[in-house]
Amino acid sequence: MLDIKFIRENPEIIKNSCQKRGIKCDVEKLLKTDEERRKLMAKIENISAEKNRASKEIAKASDKDKRKIIAGTKKIDKKGDKLKEDLEKIEEKFNELMLIIPNIIFEGVPEGKDDSQNVVLEKVGEPTRFDFSVKDYMQLAEKLDLIDTERAAKIAGSRFGILKKEAVLLEFALINFAFEVLIKKGFIPIVPPVIIKPEMAWAMGYLEQTNKDEAYHLAQDDLYLIATAEQSLGTMRAKEILKEEELPLRYVGFSTCFRREAGSYGKDTKGILRVHQFDKIEMFSFVEPENSLKEHEFLLGVEKEMMNALKLPYQVVHNCSGDLGNPAAEKFDIETWFPSENRYRETHSVSNCTDFQARRLNTRYKKKDGRLEFVHTLNGTAFAIGRTLIAIIENYQQKDGSVKIPEVLQKYAGFEVIK
Repeated sequence: MLDIKFIRENPEIIKNSCQKRGIKCDVEKLLKTDEERRKLMAKIENISAEKNRASKEIAKASDKDKRKIIAGTKKIDKKGDKLKEDLEKIEEKFNELMLIIPNIIFEGVPEGKDDSQNVVLEKVGEPTRFDFSVKDYMQLAEKLDLIDTERAAKIAGSRFGILKKEAVLLEFALINFAFEVLIKKGFIPIVPPVIIKPEMAWAMGYLEQTNKDEAYHLAQDDLYLIATAEQSLGTMRAKEILKEEELPLRYVGFSTCFRREAGSYGKDTKGILRVHQFDKIEMFSFVEPENSLKEHEFLLGVEKEMMNALKLPYQVVHNCSGDLGNPAAEKFDIETWFPSENRYRETHSVSNCTDFQARRLNTRYKKKDGRLEFVHTLNGTAFAIGRTLIAIIENYQQKDGSVKIPEVLQKYAGFEVIK
């Protein structure tokens, strides 16, 4: 959520940002509703002042005059009750319009309608080449008995997967590797709830963009399954005032995540690339506003450091305006080389959400001079486990159908090759 004062003073900036995103936002309607809301609030304040004056008059009046004044205050109360009802309706309309407005895009974010117009910033490593016919990860995984989608479908339906044998150990190797690296950098390890309240889901700013039907909603309990640990990590500190000396406050969370992926079809829905349930390690930072750009670079640097350790070829892309989530002011992706597709696929993202989520969450920090200010929040993928396993299996495949293990993971996995 943006600051309404900023919207009042800079409507053209908001309109321009929404236009770049390709999102329709009725800023004029919002401002008109805000004006109506403020007028009602002023009238209610005036009525409160009238009642205060009447109370003082009652204290000094005769019994006869007291009855007249009391009769007058009843009329004032009735008028006030009606204004409060009107204000409640306007507030609801105002909040709905405010929630639609996305974060303001940073200067320098490339303009574009979708991910096809993202800008490649750098390539690291050469795409893996082989002197034999390349197999895709499911061909390799089925032969090595690592992934079973048929039995998963028997259990839960389509677009689920079972990890087996060395694939399970490789998942835990990735988790242990990531947590060891990140704890040394000051991240606090967390295993959060994977179910959150509706108000917390809304506060993180994604339900308006993706449609509530895209999320898994437990209707009987009115709760949501998380789509990323970011949603739990960010809401952990809702309605809290942090100390300036605590910042930057960094968490790393491991969680199972759930997404309907309702609009996804074709090849990506086979195997475990785009499934309804997957595991992920997520980084989340609370920082002072003046340090959020630096923190964004730091989180991207951490992602690159761990990818370099895995020795997987990848490219860093600057996401265009049409490929930003509503809370993000700027976002970078890491796309890893998938040999069977002869192209890069997204495996990581890292976003600066400025104070957009913090305003909804009412997460602030106390400055040394005593003033309260909203923190800035950032999130970044450490590893999306399924996609990282795919990248390892494909890039480390051998001619005989075996799969080498990245050297950095061998001490955690306990083996060097899957055969």
